[in-house]
Amino acid sequence: MVVCVDLPRFELLVAAGDGSQVARQALAGRTLAVAPPVGREQRVGEVSGTAEAHGVSAGMLLGEALARCPGLVLVPADPVKVATAWEAALRALESIGAAVEPARPGLAYFAAEGLRGIHGSDAATIAAARRVLGRPVRMGAGPTRFCALAAALAARSRRTLVLEEAGARRWLAGQPIELLGFREQTAALVAPLTRLGVGTLGELARLGRPALSDRFGAPGVLAHSLACGEDSPLRARSVQEHLQEAMDVGDAACGAALRRVLGVLVGKLLARPERRGRTLRAVTLSARLLTGGGWRERVVFRQALCDPERIQLALSTRLQLLPAPAAALQLAVERFGAPVGEQGVLVGRGAGGVGAGAGAMQSPARGARAARLREAMAQMRAVAGQDAALRAVCVDPDSRVPERRVVLAPIPE
Repeated sequence: MVVCVDLPRFELLVAAGDGSQVARQALAGRTLAVAPPVGREQRVGEVSGTAEAHGVSAGMLLGEALARCPGLVLVPADPVKVATAWEAALRALESIGAAVEPARPGLAYFAAEGLRGIHGSDAATIAAARRVLGRPVRMGAGPTRFCALAAALAARSRRTLVLEEAGARRWLAGQPIELLGFREQTAALVAPLTRLGVGTLGELARLGRPALSDRFGAPGVLAHSLACGEDSPLRARSVQEHLQEAMDVGDAACGAALRRVLGVLVGKLLARPERRGRTLRAVTLSARLLTGGGWRERVVFRQALCDPERIQLALSTRLQLLPAPAAALQLAVERFGAPVGEQGVLVGRGAGGVGAGAGAMQSPARGARAARLREAMAQMRAVAGQDAALRAVCVDPDSRVPERRVVLAPIPE
């Protein structure tokens, strides 16, 4: 059984201060919305329930939102505070033994089967998750992630809706088509399906998989699978070390002085004994702004680095994206690379040792090429996820169906 944890309007409440007066106003009927980030497309973030009643929704253009609700109050976006609060929530769930798969800030999943031996039952596991989160949360459970998500959105804040496997598909048939908007792959299908008159998941399932595949391609096939109660298995996040350094910049709010503060942060981060000689592949540069809110930028290096000058040079260009003067800078390691002193490949796999002739002479070149390929795959995985590098495996070359001839399989690291 999969459990879905949904923290309603997480980014809005965290950006507003969570327990502050502004956050209490969100619960008291104020029309609030997270302001769009400076320098990006002017679309509002999460909105309060009162703003939704006025026709404002997340992702709407700022001009349209203000036209529909002239009294809309914009809360400065704070991705730094949101990331910190969400990491704390994930660690709280992991403290009860859950292997968590985060979908986005405020939405996560975990499997309950392996926790029955710790807490005694699924109900006790869900109660423990509510207790460690310590905030209003909607929770649902079902045989798949999508079923659990639908159950969580339909449940009340203090009750958990549990869908049994036998009746999950029948229950999903009556749910609105807007549930597909919670998946990145199927979010773009909500508008065209609505224009076609498809209002529920049951109507979508009755259209058939071939018709949806012909009209929408792979997203249509995925949408049909979700409507039929099918989903891919959970992929829990891997627990990684968290290294970060922060510093108040004082009067060095911008310019060359801010770059010198960045150099100090890079030096302190590389000097941490927890690094153990490993290189840095991806880091997160964030800032607390003097005007309120925060700024956050993920940086993936072209190759794993441990040279402070090269790291500072790569990060200095990102400082130009700051939307306002900074009050504090923070640098955190998101992903490590190989240790600096790693031994290179001396003999290629195809070499036969002494007497191998030309094969032995070419082994250093093959070893260097293999090392570059490993570095390129690690770079792609850091940017686009673990499924970014796949290999084609021929399984049925005589099949008339192209999809059956070759399948994509992950490349082992």
